[in-house]
Amino acid sequence: MLRIFQQSYHVPGTLSANINIRFAAPCDCQLLHVSASQSDTDTAKLDIGPSADPDGYLDDASFGVSNVPAEFDRDDFVGEQYPHIPAGTIVVVTITDHGSHSADPTVVLTFAEG
Repeated sequence: MLRIFQQSYHVPGTLSANINIRFAAPCDCQLLHVSASQSDTDTAKLDIGPSADPDGYLDDASFGVSNVPAEFDRDDFVGEQYPHIPAGTIVVVTITDHGSHSADPTVVLTFAEG
């Protein structure tokens, strides 16, 4: 069985600008699931992808509101497939708030090693 691991990101407070999070994949992995929530009812959007194509895995997904996460999986990913991410790939998580000043955005990414 492949090991499952998660990464979570939380930005406390109200957004006044877009957020750009970058990390290098620690091993070959597949993105299995994403959840995204915020504490208010504004309209933050989420893009995830490699640095060469920052919305190549998940494109323009709407955050869940009022502390209820929106969930995204294979059917929601670009190409309706689990993205394969080679070790060392720079993955970009972009939160855009489109001027709505979203509050307390949280993103949790679930991966399978391999």
